[in-house]
Amino acid sequence: MTVKEVFVPISLESIEPVVFPDVALYIKTGGNYVLYKSSGRDFSYRDHERLSKNGVEFVFVSKSDMDVITSHMEASAERLLTSDLLNAKAKGKMIYQTSINFVDDIFNNPDKTTDLKRTKRLIENLMLYLSNYPDAISSLETVISHNYHTFVHSLQVASLTLMMHSEAYSLSRDEMLDVGTGAILHDFGKIFVPQEILNKSGRLNEAEIEVLKRHPEDGYVYLQNKGVLSPVALTIVRLHHERCNASGYPLGLDSREIPRSAQITGVADVYCTLTTDNHGNKTMPPHIAVQLMRHQMRELFSPLLLDTLEKLVCTEDVQQFIL
Repeated sequence: MTVKEVFVPISLESIEPVVFPDVALYIKTGGNYVLYKSSGRDFSYRDHERLSKNGVEFVFVSKSDMDVITSHMEASAERLLTSDLLNAKAKGKMIYQTSINFVDDIFNNPDKTTDLKRTKRLIENLMLYLSNYPDAISSLETVISHNYHTFVHSLQVASLTLMMHSEAYSLSRDEMLDVGTGAILHDFGKIFVPQEILNKSGRLNEAEIEVLKRHPEDGYVYLQNKGVLSPVALTIVRLHHERCNASGYPLGLDSREIPRSAQITGVADVYCTLTTDNHGNKTMPPHIAVQLMRHQMRELFSPLLLDTLEKLVCTEDVQQFIL
């Protein structure tokens, strides 16, 4: 039986010519993947310019080449973020691509969660980007791929969670790293949910909902047993679906019992779900999503946290806010 090759999209703007790993690159044309550059030849500045002029936003690589690409992009991230050679949009594409590659790798190789140094390096780079560019989120473009929704969503939630913490509270660098780590891994427990449930296009039945609702506890137990994440990060993973009126899960806590960081991640999680569908398309304007959360979900979230969310996402400067 022939195994179908799996291809992964890589944003063209996140590729640094010449030094990018020597792997085959493909272009998607009419549903087919056409070889653009074979291994053994550098991806040159001329290649980059040619594809860009032809309106190519993504090239594709074999899933089997992702380890070397992910390692390269993570090692290069800080250097490129502090470089004057890239504009804010290009840096956004780069940190976006690096982050979803990371989440993809972690979710498909759970034992790699023990590499806490790697995780914190990613969050540091994300924090560096978010802090240096006021309109940073609008540069985080979405990879339009259903299979990547969980990874894209994880980055969106982590970015907004960090921004809400920075806006509302004065936290130390280490505290922010813990928050970012928990937020980017908040849906880690979904690795234990069957794909047919995660990818179901219609409404889930009650039994399927109960399976899905186990993901916070399953993720928490697995990561706690690894013994590397901080209590703050673990709390976010476990309690981001708890709600102020005690209607959440897995423990049914009320507002007095839900730690602040878990509440913030829960707000970011719902907001990102409302405004982006499974294909990465924007589905609801920011101000509509916030008002829906204020009124139709008014008992679920802290009004003060919704104020913080609104301040960040409902501004004239962020009309195209991707989250």
